[in-house]
Amino acid sequence: MAHWEYPPTYSLTCMIKIDFTAEEIQHLNYERYHHPHPRVQRRMEVLYLKSQGLPHAQICQLCQISRPTLAKTLRQYQQGGIEGLKTLEYKGQPSSLNAHSDSVRAYFEHHPPRTSAEAQAVIEQLTGIKRSPTQIKAFLKRIGCRYRKVGYVPGKSSLPEKIEEQEQFRQTRLEPLLEEAQRQERLVFFVDAAHFVHRAYLGFLWCLRRIFIPSPSGRQRFNVLGALNAVTKEVTSITNHTYINSHSMCLLLAKLALLDPVIPISVILDNARYQKCQLVTDFAEIVDIELVYLPSYSPHLNLIERLWRFVRKECLYSKYYADFHSFKGAIQHCIDQCNGEHKAKLTSLLSLKFQSFKEVNILAV
Repeated sequence: MAHWEYPPTYSLTCMIKIDFTAEEIQHLNYERYHHPHPRVQRRMEVLYLKSQGLPHAQICQLCQISRPTLAKTLRQYQQGGIEGLKTLEYKGQPSSLNAHSDSVRAYFEHHPPRTSAEAQAVIEQLTGIKRSPTQIKAFLKRIGCRYRKVGYVPGKSSLPEKIEEQEQFRQTRLEPLLEEAQRQERLVFFVDAAHFVHRAYLGFLWCLRRIFIPSPSGRQRFNVLGALNAVTKEVTSITNHTYINSHSMCLLLAKLALLDPVIPISVILDNARYQKCQLVTDFAEIVDIELVYLPSYSPHLNLIERLWRFVRKECLYSKYYADFHSFKGAIQHCIDQCNGEHKAKLTSLLSLKFQSFKEVNILAV
């Protein structure tokens, strides 16, 4: 009678007995789905199936692994527990590009590439080493680069003297006013106009196929001259379908003057001609409202600019309004709900922290 000998790994896995606690089983069940590395996920799956009492042959079949791999995984768990399963022994060969990390990083600090293909060409030119786009992306991440959207600074805001002027205004005028407002010793409003044209506002959607929306004629405009309370985030506004002018500004100042006749009111606004004309300055003096004009090229210091961006994103981008009435109604409803359904979203967006261009990277021409 022939004698059958089991392979050594078969006998080895049969001899491995592991007792699992309820906490360990729960941890394994979580990590087999949520760990970022797929190899570690499979190890967690192996041990989870083991904890459920499945035969080793079935575990190998379900996880598509060999018996030696199963034995190695079980021993790895016995020696290091769940944390031991997360250890990845293979480190691979170091990239030859690593020796050029400092020089490439220094070059890209001043000449950032627009695409990985452009980076690939530049790196080959600088180092003589050619790598695939995938390897180039991995190398860029290793030296600290990320694919970021380019921001912009308005007009002459990148000039050192303009940056210094903005910093001086923020520290000596804006922040003291806001501190008074937070102590309820003054009402401070940020004022600006937004002109919403009835047209298609294209945005991004998660969709199975590219989606198109009809585009209205774009001739009708809904103009909003708004005043945003720096503390309560309530909006007082004047609207029309024609133009915002100095008379609109006087109407807004009159509405603000009626809000609280006891404490002083300051209005922070830009240097638009209709906001700085004699009619407006005289009327502001009559209703006892202080006009505080921002330095030129400083929309980042006007809090209400963030609100207008929010309104466009919330109710205009990738949305179609068949008629001007529904278009206007959606905008007005969004503004009216700043302290209602949108309050949570606007709490952090309208915080009293302002962008400074003192330490940002400005792309050279």
